[in-house]
Amino acid sequence: MQHPSPFTPAERIESAKVAIAGGFIAGFIGLAWLLFSRYVQGEMIWAGLLSGWNLANLTLLVNGAISALSGSLFALTYRYAIRQDDNPQLRGGVVLAFTLVRGLAEVDASSAIAQNFWPFLTACGESFILFGGCAIALNLAFAQQWLKPFGPDS
Repeated sequence: MQHPSPFTPAERIESAKVAIAGGFIAGFIGLAWLLFSRYVQGEMIWAGLLSGWNLANLTLLVNGAISALSGSLFALTYRYAIRQDDNPQLRGGVVLAFTLVRGLAEVDASSAIAQNFWPFLTACGESFILFGGCAIALNLAFAQQWLKPFGPDS
């Protein structure tokens, strides 16, 4: 019997796989970026991580969880947006849309304007690295057929 919806149980499972993969990828990128930025700022990363639960470790954990959740939602949206299409503007548009929404939401506008817009640029740059890296990894996984984009052949 033909299933009337394109959202078959197999498609839902594939969507879950893509969301989980996107969450892991973005969580890893987000944590790596945060650790790198703390290293550049001269913070004692490993001593702080090994010293037990403190505010810095909790911040690291929450930022990683937020990156993972954002990456899961991005990956799921990316899978449905690109489908089987090979349009680079569509792929880049999804990355840019998520970059702007996440990056601009993190910044207090009055503070950013007072600081010559640098907070806007850094927050959007960080989000671009997160979602751009996730998109690159997803495209690699689609090309290797580890994951499948949404479409009639998936």
